[in-house]
Amino acid sequence: MRAAVVDVLGGGFALQDVDLAEPVGREVLVEVRASGLCHTDLTVATHAFADFPPPVVLGHEVAGVVTAVGPDARAFTPGDHVVGCLVQWCGECPACLDGRVYQCGRPGTTLRDPGRDGPRLSRDGRPLTQGMGLGGFAERALVHENQLTSVPRRLPFPQAALLGCGVLTGAGSVLNGARVLPGETVAVIGAGGVGLNAVGAARIAGASRVVAVDVRDGTLRRARAFGATDVVNSATTDAVAAVRELTGGGVRHAFDIVGVAATTEQALRMTAPGGGVYVVGLAAGGGDLRLSLPRLLLEQKRIQGLIMGAGNPRRDIPRYADLYLRGHLNLDDLVSRRIALDGIDAGYAALQDPEVARVVVTSF
Repeated sequence: MRAAVVDVLGGGFALQDVDLAEPVGREVLVEVRASGLCHTDLTVATHAFADFPPPVVLGHEVAGVVTAVGPDARAFTPGDHVVGCLVQWCGECPACLDGRVYQCGRPGTTLRDPGRDGPRLSRDGRPLTQGMGLGGFAERALVHENQLTSVPRRLPFPQAALLGCGVLTGAGSVLNGARVLPGETVAVIGAGGVGLNAVGAARIAGASRVVAVDVRDGTLRRARAFGATDVVNSATTDAVAAVRELTGGGVRHAFDIVGVAATTEQALRMTAPGGGVYVVGLAAGGGDLRLSLPRLLLEQKRIQGLIMGAGNPRRDIPRYADLYLRGHLNLDDLVSRRIALDGIDAGYAALQDPEVARVVVTSF
């Protein structure tokens, strides 16, 4: 089959012929119909990560059709429409049994034993790394069934692909992590793909004020279409002062989608006493956050890191699919461009355009 392979860090995505094994155990073979371009894959393709050494096939926002299942798979049958998710969960550890699959203590159980079963992906007899257990920048993907969720057949594949990462993370941070209530106020710092989903979820939750903060006017214009009541360009305006003025002293919930020390500090300062700051993104390097313990205590604020929107894919992905199909969750405006499998490098370049929210591979 054809796949986009990263052979050298920073060397881009090259379309090549690779070999894909037959499903064993609880594995499911998926014909990929859509695969979203997430910045996380670009980071892995350009920076050294011990878990994902090149040559590697990336792509973790996957939607497609089940074509075969392993002998022990029970959740799917051929013909099912599915969405992949990078959350790898065993289903048996204390966290999984408590519903916190995003905190699974044994994620490696979703991977096959290459010494016993051989690699899932190979080229010329040599194994290829499968990014995040998915490897969706390819015509087909061989995935443990726990990393897949069924979705309705009428759900378009490009929109479905975004559910497993950008939507799960952005919307889940608001609905699961912060549990925003009707009438509360929200600030979202960073209005890219994940941030737009946070904005949309805050609107669904009934927030009275949703302030989007970004450095690009084009991105902020799009945020209004997703439900932002106010926008602030932090490149030209004191974002903290603007948010505090708009909300009469600060928001109840501030979401840092960017993930650098400066934006987290902004989030803390634009949050009202008793409010919460949620670190959702992590930019390259991240940095160290300096806190004033007296202020943290006296202002009674909380800071929480959120992974994958504190999401349970089997619970949340169908929920978001239903919200989209009923017209409550805007996924159509997230799909800015559709490209072919050999256009991934150009697709990532297009994401630099503030008018482009998400790029999705739809031609394989």
